[in-house]
Parts: sequence; C-alpha cells; structure tokens
Amino acid sequence: MLKVMIHAYYSAKRHSLFNQVPFINIIPQIVFHQDKLASLSYKALQKCLKIAIEHLNHPTIENRLAAIYDLEQFAHDYPQHHWKVIEILTNFVRNNASAVIPEEATSQPSLTICTDIQVALTVIGRRDVQKELENEQVDLSHTDLRGANLNQANLEQANFYQVNLSGANLSGANLSGAILSAANLSGANLSGANLSGAILSAANLSGANLSGANLSRANLYLSNLCGAIIYETKLEKANLREAKFLTTDPISAELGYV
Repeated sequence: MLKVMIHAYYSAKRHSLFNQVPFINIIPQIVFHQDKLASLSYKALQKCLKIAIEHLNHPTIENRLAAIYDLEQFAHDYPQHHWKVIEILTNFVRNNASAVIPEEATSQPSLTICTDIQVALTVIGRRDVQKELENEQVDLSHTDLRGANLNQANLEQANFYQVNLSGANLSGANLSGAILSAANLSGANLSGANLSGAILSAANLSGANLSGANLSRANLYLSNLCGAIIYETKLEKANLREAKFLTTDPISAELGYV
C-alpha cells in the first residue's frame, strides 16, 4: 500500500511537467502517440530522468523511495534508457553507502542498511540484463553493504571490489564472473549462489554459508574460508592456492583443506 501511495505521489509530479507538452498523455505513465515526435519525446524523457535524480537527493525518504520505484518503471517502459537508470541507481548507492574505515566497521559490526539503499539494490538486482551491452558493468565497489538482502539477485559480472557484505543475504544470487577481490563476506549467506568464475582473491569468507554454492573456476587465491560452511559446494577447477581453510567442517577435512 505504501509503495502504491508513493508511486502515485511521484507520478503526479511527473504529470505536472508533461501536461505542458503537447500530444503527451499520462495514463498513468508517459505515452507518446506519434512517431514524428521522437525528438520531443527524448527531451521530455531526459527531463523525467532529471526530476528523478533530484528526488533521489531529496531529504525525505518518501521522495527518495518514490524516485527509485519510478526509475525502475521508467527503465521497463523505455528500454533505450535502461542502462542510464542502472547507472543512476548504482551512483546513488555508492554516494550514500561509501566504504567505512576498518575501525568503524569493527565498532559497528551489525550496522543496519538504510531502507532506500536496500530498495535501490533490490531494483538493481532484478534488472533485465538482456538489455545491457557487454561492456556495461554494475559497479558497487568500495561500498558498505553490511546486512544487505540480495537474495536471488542477478549480479552477474558486477564489480564488488573491497565491498563490505558481511552478514549479507546472497542466497541463490547470480554472482558468476563477479569481482569480489578483497571483499568482506564474513558471515554472509551464499547458500546456492552462483559464483562460477568469480574473482574472490583475498576475500574474507570466514563463517560464510557456502553450502550448495557453485564456485567452479572461481579464483580464491589468498581468501579466508576459516569456519565457512562448504557442504556440497562445487569447487571444480577453482584456484584455492594459499586459501585458508581452518575449520571443523568435516567436508573440508575430507577434501584436505584443514
């Protein structure tokens, strides 16, 4: 109900802008009826994106949430602007969830992620990757995402370099080919996650739940897997050179990683 109310509020904001443009009808989103208005529609869409960015920086969370939800709808309705929307949302996350220094992370180990950051991550995680080009990569590097819920998120080939994802829920997430070098994944739930071909060199996976995860061909060089649960974890052709496996997990002992 709250989402509907917020969306209605922000749609009204868009309506006030586009009511002044001829041949445009909002029912409830922008609809262009004539192909010959292509140049006009492009300008109008750019104005819509500009308003969304302004609302992402609004002091009230209601406006920020409204902008995030409307940006998702915007990307769905106008696929030519899909990647622009993803860039706007990833910039929003990076600007508002910047990495903290180790001392702060230690003093606040269970910091709760802000609602608007979580919603932005959820939208990013359910984007349509078929609309992206090969060189377009989600970049969430150097961010503090402790406790984030990214269950079932599609984050294939995303950049999570030095990200703090301790305690995060990444169960069933698609992280194939993702860059997670020097990332903090301690205590994270990665059960059933697809990490095939991911780069996890020097990553902290201590206490992480990797049961049923696919780590085939992953690079785990110098990673810390102490206390990690690796029951039924796929490790075919993974680079485990100098990885730490000090654990009481009987599966680890059986594989010779203790």
